[in-house]
Amino acid sequence: MLARIYQPAKSAMQSGRARTKKWVLEYEPEQARDIEPLMGWTSSSDMRQQISLDFDTREEAVNYAKSRGIPYQLFEPHKPAPKVKSYSDNFRFDRKIPWSH
Repeated sequence: MLARIYQPAKSAMQSGRARTKKWVLEYEPEQARDIEPLMGWTSSSDMRQQISLDFDTREEAVNYAKSRGIPYQLFEPHKPAPKVKSYSDNFRFDRKIPWSH
């Protein structure tokens, strides 16, 4: 069963970067989830979907997968480019978008 190793992205609901420093090892699902006909809930008999292991570094996660013989796929994190912002740019006279209250 294939595992994926990645560094989680920042949550869209918060501005902080909590829980984005660690690396995560999760298993790829072997089968699609089934829709339960009575209630409409999704279910799966694949128990490995519930496993999520956290590691401090990428090397620890890769070494864990290699030592256990788990085939893995490594995803490098996307680092956003820093945007230079200045407070005084809000009040420039040649601003492209007019600023008013």
